[in-house]
Amino acid sequence: MSKSRDQIWEEWGELVNMSPGELEDWLDTDESKSVGDSDDGESTGHKSGRRIVEIKRTDKGDLSDDQWDWMGKVVGYVKRHCSQGGPKDDVETSRWRYSLMNWGHDPLKDDGCYDG
Repeated sequence: MSKSRDQIWEEWGELVNMSPGELEDWLDTDESKSVGDSDDGESTGHKSGRRIVEIKRTDKGDLSDDQWDWMGKVVGYVKRHCSQGGPKDDVETSRWRYSLMNWGHDPLKDDGCYDG
């Protein structure tokens, strides 16, 4: 069963907790570029981050079907990754956190998925 757009919008708002500016700044770092699987030099997560910035800067009523689909994928990715739990030590500089941040979620924010 697929989620409604209302469900996706609500979960997106909760889970994608980085602003477009924060995410753009993050994507420019070496740390951001150091994580994820890559076939062409740029990781899937890094590409996702660029798409997320574009989506966050688009009015809800102007989102394309493709953008809605991508938002659903982002929500699913963040939920799965968060459910794995973060490392016990050095979370701030962990690949786990870096990967999540590429997908627009900083687990160390107050509304993040890390409670360690």
